[in-house]
Amino acid sequence: MKKIMLLLLLCLPFTGFTQPGTQQYVCPPCGPCDNRLFDKPGKCPDCSMDLIPFNPETMKQQTLTIAFYLQDGVEVLDFAGPMEVFSYAGFKVFTVSKNKAPLKSQGILTIVPDYSIEDAPPADIFAVFGGNSSPTSADKAVISWIKARDKDTRHYFSVCTGAFILASAGLLDNLTVTTFHSSINDLRKKLPNAKVLDNARYVDNGRIITTAGISAGIDGALHLVSRLRGEAVAKEIAVQMEYDKYVPGQGVIATSK
Repeated sequence: MKKIMLLLLLCLPFTGFTQPGTQQYVCPPCGPCDNRLFDKPGKCPDCSMDLIPFNPETMKQQTLTIAFYLQDGVEVLDFAGPMEVFSYAGFKVFTVSKNKAPLKSQGILTIVPDYSIEDAPPADIFAVFGGNSSPTSADKAVISWIKARDKDTRHYFSVCTGAFILASAGLLDNLTVTTFHSSINDLRKKLPNAKVLDNARYVDNGRIITTAGISAGIDGALHLVSRLRGEAVAKEIAVQMEYDKYVPGQGVIATSK
């Protein structure tokens, strides 16, 4: 029953609040505002694009893809918590690493990546995580690969010290960001032109969301789902996961420093 209710909620952004026989309008595909419905023409309040008539037969909700970059020693809950959230939301999740050799998460869990940086397909969302992230943030081949994919990436998402990987790719300059509590000062040194917050579960810069450590990644993932699929869907996923810590809006919404 829970699965059925969640599938129904996934349809809400386009169908939940329409009146039969009334022309509805939507934003052209561009980002998180794509799934909002409007009852009259005009401009999208989020991106300022001209709204277009909604046709339910031709404008089906897009299945979003998300690449989880995993490195040897990655923290289990850093990626496993958000993976649970995004999979419930209907996103297509795949894993990628520098090569396809099996990884050890915290020296316990063996992971075989789906792809290497040589053959990984594009993804709407690119996610990075903490746990032995320093070698990756210093790996020129991986950082160059991340930069090369930027034009195809709609959103970036980091958990814990995964923020250092995005920082090395030049993605966090002049933004407001966060990371694992014991790494705040190190990130401030690495990003002198950014505003690095402590005591923030997540920080949303629009295209880029950074979260604090470990369980905070679940909150950040639910927040991103709320933006892309609606708050009702995020709340239902939290209930399904029996995650009672989620409070909508508990993070920091920022644009730039």
